Amino acid sequence: MNLNFRKGSWLVAALAVFFLAIAVPQNVRAAAEDEQQVSAEAAEANAMGTKALAAGIAIGLTAAAGAIGMAISIAKASEGISRQPEAAGDIRSSLTLGLVFIETAIIYALIVAILIIFVL
Repeated sequence: MNLNFRKGSWLVAALAVFFLAIAVPQNVRAAAEDEQQVSAEAAEANAMGTKALAAGIAIGLTAAAGAIGMAISIAKASEGISRQPEAAGDIRSSLTLGLVFIETAIIYALIVAILIIFVL
């Protein structure tokens, strides 16, 4: 069998399998808990654990994607400077601006993770 995936689609498939593996046992456990009438304290602890898991996944994926993006941009900038040393200033300033935007997106994800834990 010849599997012809586009570049990066294996990551999407792996994440889908991961989330399904988490969601299905949660639904089964939730149905069992409905039958047993779990106390309010246990439900609150379960909700807090789910929030922590969601926040951890959100910030983890964002940090990983940001690190990959930064690594690629730094590699390309270094390659560009080595090919055209006279354009090093322009390349360096563009690189700095791009890294700032990537880091800003990661900080936004951190704020969302904090909001998930403390507000929702």
